[in-house]
Order: sequence, then structure tokens, then C-alpha cells
Amino acid sequence: MSGLLEAAVVGLALIVFAGPILVRLIRGRPGNEVADDYQPTVAVVTPMFNEGEGIRETIRSILAQDYPAEKLTLIVVDDCSTDDSYQHARAATRRCKRATVLRNPVNLGKRRSINRAVRSTDAEIIVSVDSDVVIEPDAVRQLVRRFTSPRLAAVGGRVDILNKRANWLTRMQAVKYYFGYQFLKSLERSFRSVLCLSGCLTAYRRSVLVELEPTLEQRNILGVPIKYGEDRFLTRQIIKAGYETTMTMAAVCRTLAPATLDSYFAQQLRWRRSNLVDYFGGLSHVWKLHSVVAVHYYAAFALFLAYPALLVQSLLTGTFWWLITAHMGVAGCMGVVYWFNTRGLPADQRVSGASFLPVALVAPVSYAILTPLALLTLDSGKWETRGHEDSEADPQQPLSAATPKSAPTPAAISPRVALDPAPRAAIRPLVRRLRAQRLAARAATATDKVVPLNRNAV
Repeated sequence: MSGLLEAAVVGLALIVFAGPILVRLIRGRPGNEVADDYQPTVAVVTPMFNEGEGIRETIRSILAQDYPAEKLTLIVVDDCSTDDSYQHARAATRRCKRATVLRNPVNLGKRRSINRAVRSTDAEIIVSVDSDVVIEPDAVRQLVRRFTSPRLAAVGGRVDILNKRANWLTRMQAVKYYFGYQFLKSLERSFRSVLCLSGCLTAYRRSVLVELEPTLEQRNILGVPIKYGEDRFLTRQIIKAGYETTMTMAAVCRTLAPATLDSYFAQQLRWRRSNLVDYFGGLSHVWKLHSVVAVHYYAAFALFLAYPALLVQSLLTGTFWWLITAHMGVAGCMGVVYWFNTRGLPADQRVSGASFLPVALVAPVSYAILTPLALLTLDSGKWETRGHEDSEADPQQPLSAATPKSAPTPAAISPRVALDPAPRAAIRPLVRRLRAQRLAARAATATDKVVPLNRNAV
């Protein structure tokens, strides 16, 4: 029986991790068509909760976008922060007529607040930007130019780690993020069916969000409203409705990653719940997608459940350390691949390939403990982040009247894991260098395939 479980895990792992590589070899790199003559009105929505002074850097990066100013607005909303986030946001936008800072009278949560924002603005494209990220100057433009078809409803960007060199844990996560975006998501990108677009940086067609509003408003488990996994749920509902989703590596945002194990495991527990709910929810309709995408999805779900079982079995049979040794070998090989592919990047944008070795112990421990815990707490309506409390608002209470178009109602919080305090002033020079390097490398986008704009996509 143990041999059968090991064989199953190995086979599923090959499908999940080698599948994207095989698809790339057969189909080539995912298409990167662009429509540079498409410049719709854009509303950047930045929900905020207990972000403190850090919101200033996020606002600065949004207002510095090289997108036509007359077509770009910024909406920041404070969802009842208990610190001075609202004051910092007001100070950062005081002189900008394109920016609006609002404060919810009660905590509404991300789902209901983002629906208010969609109804309150007539912008064609809604760009979600989390309050703890810094986006590149061309991020909005790179997202918008990928809307080349009326069926393409959402375009996600790439998330990188701003504090990747802080300690061993952030360096490990930097490599993990790299493989997640550059390899694992490449399979779904090839078929325009990316099943999870990060709320850190994603653009949506407003018309599609309006269409899906009833579904988004009623999300719950056993009657308990849940606030985790909103990004996955929204992306999957877009695909379920028959639309396409994709992402681009050219639109980049950078966020602060958890720098301590307790904050990292709190994040992972929330993600485990999100994965379980999303996998179960997708069973009914993912099979309708391209067979390659469907097989990869179901294999990932099976591996998600089988892997913790293998870990428990190894503990019972005394083979756990042998399993960790095998993990070390795999992590070492992935570290070499990472080093080879990033060797040409500036030193402050990469880490050592050996930084990925700790994942050989961290991943098994987190999966063995957090996966069963997530399964037992699926009905949790709370975030393990920033002291966020459940909403006191009645879920059925009608939303307040729409504000004037000059001051649209924003999306509410997209709470993220509690991060170790990191003075933003200390990382501002890094942010400026990263922006300058990105601008210098922009000429590389000239290799993108420019296609005539389908006016039906407007």
C-alpha cells in the first residue's frame, strides 16, 4: 500500500511540475499579443487596512504610471483601519485631483466593497492593486495592451518580492515565486485559462464584473461568509462564465513577503483553505476547459491531498528523513535552474540558487500540519492577518447609494498576512533602482507581436 501511495505522488508530481515544461516544448512560449491602440479609461482600486505609512509608496507608484493621465484615476479606500492609514493616504493624494480616498463607515470586506466600486465608476477597465505593493511605472499600460479580444476578461501581472534579500525565508520565497509564475502558470497561459490571478495586480473588464456580481455577493461556506481566496474565486468564476484569462510577465509589482515563520505559516494556512475551496468548486466545470488544463488541475488537486498523506505515512514508517533527503535533491536541482535562468539579472533582483534548499523541510512540515488544519476550518470567516475582524455589517443590507462619478466608491480591503515591520524609507532607494532598470529595459517589449485592435473588445 505504501508503495502505491509513493508511486501515485510521484506520478502526480510529474504531471503537475513537468507538464508545463512539456507544453512549452510542444507549443512554444505562451503568446504575447498586444493592442497598443487600445487605451480605455482605467480605475485603479487600492483597498487598504492597517497599512500605515506604507500606503504612501503604493500611491506614489500608481500616480507615476506612464498611462494617459486623463484616462487614469486612483481610488483608495480605508476599510476601518485601526491605525493612521487613512491619514497617510489623504496626505499622499492631497494634491492629486485624479485620486480619491474614502473610508467605509463599517468594515464591509473585500467582496462587497469591490462590487460597490464597480457599480460606482464607468471606467472600462478596473485594475486591482493591493495596498502593500509597489508597481512598475508601465504596469497599467502593460496590462491594458493585452486586452486583444472581447472574450479576454482579465489580465494578471507578475508578483515579485521586494524584501527578497531580508533573510533565508524571504530568499526561499523569491525562488518559489519565480517558479510559480515562470513555469507553473505557463501551462494555463498557453490556453488562456489562468485559474488564479493575484489581486496584487490584475486588470478586469468592468462589464464582466457587473455580470458576475450576484455570484460574488453570495459566496459562503455552510452559511458563513468567507473572506479568503477571493482572487481565486473571482478568476474561476470568470472562466466558468466562458471568458478567457491570461497574464503577462511584463506587468510587475513587488510586495513584502513574510519574514518570520509565524507570519509565513499564517499566510500558508489561508492559502491552503483557499486551495481546498477552489479545487472543490472547480470539479464541476474545469473538465469543460481544454483537456490539458483540466488534467493538470485535477492532478494538482489529487497531489494536494495525497502529499500530506505520504508525509504522515513516512513519519509512521520511519522514512521521513529519507523523504526529506529526496526533497533536498529536487530543491537543489530547481535551485540550479533558477540560478541559470536569472544569472543575467542585477544582483538586487535575484538570490542564490541555494536559497531554495530550506523548502525541502519547510514545505513538508507546512503541508503535513496546515492541510488537515485548513480542512477542519474551511468555514472560518476570519483572516489570520493584521488583526482583521469579521464584518459587522448585515450581508443583506443594501449598499449605500452610489457616489458621484468624480468620486467613485472604491474596493475594500484585500488584507494580507501580517508582515514584520520594515521601514519603507530603507527600501525606497531599491524601489527607485528597480524602476530605473525597468524603464531602461522597456525596449525589449518591442519584440511583442502587435495585432490590430478588435473594436468589439472596447
